[in-house]
Amino acid sequence: LVRRAGMVLMPFTVSVGLAGLQAPALQATPLAAPAVSRQSFVSAAVRRAGPAVVTIDTERTVLVPGQQGMAPFPFMDPLLRQFFGLPPAGGATPPSQRTERGQGSGFLYDPSGLLITNAHVVEGSTRVVVGLPDGRRADGRVVGVDPVTDLAVVKLEAAGPWPVVGLGNSDALQVGDWVIAVGNPFGLDQTVTLGIVSSLNRNAAALGITDKRLELIQTDAAINPGNSGGPLLNADGEVVGINTLVRSGPGAGLGFAIPINRARQIAQQLVSKGSVSHAMIGVGMEPVRDGTGAIVAGAQVRSVMPSGPAALAGLRPGDRITAVDGVPVRSPSQLTQLVERNGVGHPMALHVDRQGQTLTLQVTPVELSSLMRRS
Repeated sequence: LVRRAGMVLMPFTVSVGLAGLQAPALQATPLAAPAVSRQSFVSAAVRRAGPAVVTIDTERTVLVPGQQGMAPFPFMDPLLRQFFGLPPAGGATPPSQRTERGQGSGFLYDPSGLLITNAHVVEGSTRVVVGLPDGRRADGRVVGVDPVTDLAVVKLEAAGPWPVVGLGNSDALQVGDWVIAVGNPFGLDQTVTLGIVSSLNRNAAALGITDKRLELIQTDAAINPGNSGGPLLNADGEVVGINTLVRSGPGAGLGFAIPINRARQIAQQLVSKGSVSHAMIGVGMEPVRDGTGAIVAGAQVRSVMPSGPAALAGLRPGDRITAVDGVPVRSPSQLTQLVERNGVGHPMALHVDRQGQTLTLQVTPVELSSLMRRS
């Protein structure tokens, strides 16, 4: 503390004489202040990424159902009902339209004006307006949405170039790494929160989100409504995730983000094709448990969809899938991820344990939508 104050205490002596207690004055020698930067890694990371983090304002036109007539009006004379602007007796008002407004976050990743956000932020929008931290605003066109992974790409209609944020490598994340969430919760622009990676590969279905196919990054960095679609940064200011979900009720305060490596694949398909192809083999899976009930590596086949790729390959309920093309399978969620990465129409080898017998079955994934139509 004394060194921080630029002071150093010098030794002194005390002597007692006839005149009483005497002591030399306390001497102070100034020290040069150490050259310490006042900028934290958080502010440095936000300074790099901040100009490309945007606010997304949306408008949607929704249909409002008509309302039934109320007593005693059903018994009123028709002319009086018409005079008061009421529906015919026993009838209902016709449906009407209403404009709903919403807000979310996103980030620019291409200088031409391409940005990534959540599908639920822009899906069904009739108008999208994007606001930048420098005060510029531009209309946005939705290039494509993928509800299965809750991702969307929007293109700014105005000419660029636009500021961009660098994309990191979510596969390199480790539990305990620092992460920074940037977004616009509750309309408060450029809000920054800090936390760590609490866990990796959290399956969306295990969180009660059964209509998504996602392995999520879990973080304790605060994520609130309006943060959706904003970036989760690493210490270098690179995007490693897209903030998408905050847990409410039990476990409130936990946030989840879509890994950027997954989002990068989805964005490429949305830009090139306007839609995303999701590979499936047609099995229901559950964790593998040993004799004590503990979860062990692998994916247990619970059900097989008739006439699906897995059924045609000979997979049966009770089979334990241990590897795909030689890559060990740790869990059902990882198997889903491996099938997705393999893609539609590309054969893959499933290594299966069937009551102690080791089998290798060739299966060719098909598009999710086509498999759903069969069922």
